[in-house]
Amino acid sequence: MSERTGYAEIAAHYRQQIQDGALSPGDTMPSLREVCERFNVANTTANRAYRVLKLEGLTLPKAGVGTVVAGPISNNIATRVKLHESTGRALGGGETSRITEVGTVGADELVAPRLDVAPGTPVHVRRRVVSRNGAPVHFSSSFYPAYVIAVTPELTEPVSTGGSRELAAERLGSSQAHVLEEVTARFATESEKSALGLTAGNVIVNQVVRTVHLADGRVVEVAVKIAGGTTILRWEAFLNAERGEER
Repeated sequence: MSERTGYAEIAAHYRQQIQDGALSPGDTMPSLREVCERFNVANTTANRAYRVLKLEGLTLPKAGVGTVVAGPISNNIATRVKLHESTGRALGGGETSRITEVGTVGADELVAPRLDVAPGTPVHVRRRVVSRNGAPVHFSSSFYPAYVIAVTPELTEPVSTGGSRELAAERLGSSQAHVLEEVTARFATESEKSALGLTAGNVIVNQVVRTVHLADGRVVEVAVKIAGGTTILRWEAFLNAERGEER
């Protein structure tokens, strides 16, 4: 590359390698000196590129080793909404989604109050496993009220739509406005262990309950996402304009 190679380009190069699986979780990243030599840049540029990867949760410092690739990452909804806006897909590089179940269930005590319905009210569910480079990242169950299914009958089919919330929001004539994501830790059920390829007896998983509201106040989706304890759940919020411009 030329002498004008910037830190963002270097970060993009290694980000793509991580997403494509060329660099796997636990692999040691090239040293800063090696990065400088490869891209013909100053140490400050290489260091800034690595700082971006660290802030994105893609790498971690490891004493006595250097920088290593972090474990699996499950992005939050804001990241996926932005990805859909720019690419038309809510999945990132190397990610696939496999639908495991579609159907109607009674809203349980977790889902019912978030959809503002009585417990036992019939709601539609779509369950899927999202994998990256063939390795399961998280198992999700998305619940939809009757008014969502009425305008998006595609959600009753066992195929990925590429953006279920986006499709529903468009049909309902209101944009996605805000989301509440509630995180807890608990033991995995047998079906969750099977979906995520977890084999130990008692496995602690992270549970993220996501409630997505439209601009008109209606709830378009309540989803329960389960990820293994080694999966990084990633959120990011800019706290000042300067930080936003840097990224």
